[in-house]
Parts: sequence; structure tokens; C-alpha cells
Amino acid sequence: MSSKRFAKYVQTDKRCHLIGIGGVSMSPLAIILHNSGIDVSGSDINESTVVNELRELGITVSVGHHADNIAGAGYIVRTAAARDDNVEVEAALKKGIPVFERAEAWGHIMRSYKDALCISGVHGKTTTTSMVSRILLAAGADPTVMIGGTLPKIESGCLVGKGDIIVLEACEYYNSFHNFYPTVALILNIDADHLDFFENLDGLKSSFRHFASLVPDNGYIICNGDDENTMDALTKLDRELITFGFNEFATVTGKPIRLRGTNVKTSGRHPSMDISFDGNHVCSIKLRIPGVHNLKNALAAAAACLYIGISPKIIEDELLEYSGVGRRFEYKGSYNGADVFDDYAHHPCELGALIDAVSTFDCYNRFIIAFQPHTYSRTRALFDDFVAELKRPAVVFLADIYAARENPIEGVSSSILADSVPGSVCISDFEKMTDKIAAIAQKGDIVITVGAGDIYKVGELLVNR
Repeated sequence: MSSKRFAKYVQTDKRCHLIGIGGVSMSPLAIILHNSGIDVSGSDINESTVVNELRELGITVSVGHHADNIAGAGYIVRTAAARDDNVEVEAALKKGIPVFERAEAWGHIMRSYKDALCISGVHGKTTTTSMVSRILLAAGADPTVMIGGTLPKIESGCLVGKGDIIVLEACEYYNSFHNFYPTVALILNIDADHLDFFENLDGLKSSFRHFASLVPDNGYIICNGDDENTMDALTKLDRELITFGFNEFATVTGKPIRLRGTNVKTSGRHPSMDISFDGNHVCSIKLRIPGVHNLKNALAAAAACLYIGISPKIIEDELLEYSGVGRRFEYKGSYNGADVFDDYAHHPCELGALIDAVSTFDCYNRFIIAFQPHTYSRTRALFDDFVAELKRPAVVFLADIYAARENPIEGVSSSILADSVPGSVCISDFEKMTDKIAAIAQKGDIVITVGAGDIYKVGELLVNR
């Protein structure tokens, strides 16, 4: 199926039923479809504020997944968590009712916007998308926004605006972003990941190359000129590439980088840089969030916004005020004088970038990390890289692997990972892990819970004591 086939159903008077309608990317989808005059219904596993808000708009929402919920529906859109064994999906397939992925629906929707900014990359999508969103809001663009985290400025991960710009994360997993119609494709980086789906790194590069090829001739492909994998993937397109980076020349091509960060300062909590375009100064950036990786995210966000006509002054001001997004070096509180943060890092590269950032702080004596590996396949594929990064903090606690969509893989566990990281301790129970951290945490320590699963609960338990 494709977003083009989805468009044919949208043009009918048939009802669209959304499975998982209360989700962060599904609820705004429901609102947009509803506002365009489509009869929409949905189901979700729990009652929530979002579910109630949808009902107030006149959308029928059922709590719990039941085969009867799809009665009368002409087509289905499902969240990523609703696989073929979901009772509503099963019932739809049995009745011959088309079932679409949410990416197919979003692909159809973005075709109605003048500018569709699709932000891709293995790392940094959420932060960069939230930076771009903040800048567009300040510029009065009234964008439609889809972020994989909570942006404080809108107190949500999504916003349905009335402007002609849509900005959203474009995920490579299962080639999801191949359903999109970007006018601006931003490629932050390409790194080995999702190897449960992609056969190898070359397969991942090919996927990103196809995504970039979807940009029309009058659009822009904006990419990380410092990243060899990205440049290797995209130079084969034979298209104009708008490069950003810190180096003077792009890897692979050797051509000058167009949007360049110079006078880069990365120490402490407030990294900064100047930005030049084709050698001419554009603006100066100072951030409230740490790390060279966030400077690179800011440079990418600035590049995208400049190319759709946002003034450098607005970019400069809004990046200065940007304070982060939920679960990205998010301050949770303190315990016994130790500061407690949470971060979503779940890939060795992200873990390394986090540790690099913290290592520039001169206000902490000791780094305590509670890490929860995310998926068995990622842990197996990148085991040695995880070990290398986990050897760096002073104290390491490991939670059980967060399985997410997977079944356990024999010979892959956090206990085995702990055996390779000297001094680390594997603790399955969050309460017991919190006890262990509480027993040693003191003034001068920084404690960070890290991972894409539910390890954040340990930090919350700690600060609430």
C-alpha cells in the first residue's frame, strides 16, 4: 500500500477508524482528518486527556481493542504498536477492509502543505524537530508539528496549526519515511541501527538515499557534510546537496560546506558557535543544553529554517531560549545533593555523545549512570560498542533489556553485558536499583537514567524519596 492509495479512500465518504487514536502521532492525525470533513472514529487502550479532547471534537473513541469497534469503517489506520495480531486489525483483514500504516496517512496529509520539513537521521531527530518547531512558532508560521517528545513551548509533542508548513520526524525504521512527500529533507546522520530490519549499513544508506530522492526538483536536500555515511549515501543521487557541518569541506565530495559552524565552544552547559553561509556570517548561537551533538542539531535546524525564509535573528533568539525536549538530558530533581537527569540515548553513539557532554562539566565529581538497553537485536549487534561506552562512567547500573517489540534472544542479556563492564551491576528490580543508587549518591554526583524504555522511573523514584 502507499499514501497514494490512502488518498483514494480519503476522497470517499467512508469512515476512517484509527487504532491507537490517543497516541502522540495518531491524535493529531485524527484531528486533521476530522477537520477536513472525514468521518473519523478510533480506539485506544486507555482513557486519557487526549481521548477526551478528541471526543469533544465529535470523534467517537472506544476504550479497549475489540473487533466490533471497526463495524462500518471503510478503512483503517493503525499505530505502529498495533500489529497483525491486534483484534481490530485481524477483524479488518478478515473483512477485506484496507489497513494503512500511520506513515501512509501522514504522507497523504503533507501533500497539502506548501512546505513539508521532514527531519531524518538515526540520531537527533526529536531535538532537531523541536528546535525547528520552536523557531517556526516564533516566526508566526503557525505550523503543524509532530515531535517524538514533549516540547515545553506547546506542552505537547504535536500541534495542528493553520499555516502552510508541516514539520515532523521522518523515521527510517521499516522504511516508514518512504511514504512521505518532503519539500525539505533534512538528513542528520546515518549510523548502523535497526539491524533487525536492515540487512546491513549499506541497506540503511540505500533507504536514506530513496527518502532523499522523494524531494522534488524545487525542494532542498539538507545533509550533514561531516558524516561520511550520509555523504556516501547521498552523492549517488546526483542532486544538489545543501551541506552543514563544522569542517571546511564535506567528506567524500570535498566540496565546501555551505552552512558551517565556526568558533565552536563545547565545554560546560552552554555550548556556542557562529554560523556562516557560503563563508558569510549569518548569526551566533548559544544553547542552554550541553554537548557538541546538540550544536550540530542546532546547525541543522538553522539550515532548514534559513532555506524556508526564516530570519537569522529569530533563529538566534529562539535557539538561545530552547531548553530541550522531554527525556533529552531532562533535569528530574536532586537527591542528597546529587543532580538527577534522564536521557533517551539508546544507541552507543548517543550514549557516547551524552558521556562526552557530561565530561565537560566541572561541577561534578562523579558520574553515576543507570542504563537500560533497548531491544535484544540492538544489544547483540552493537554489544562491543555498548561495552566501550559503559566503561567510561564511574558507576554503572544495568537494568534488564527493554524488549519493546521483540522476543528474547538466547545469549543476549544485561547480565552478560555487565560481565564485560568491570564494576557494573545488573539489577532487574527498579526499587532495588533505586535503593542502591540512594545509598551512594552524594553532593558532587550527577545521576543519569539512560535508555528509550522505562528506566526514567528509577530517577523519579529517587528524587521523590
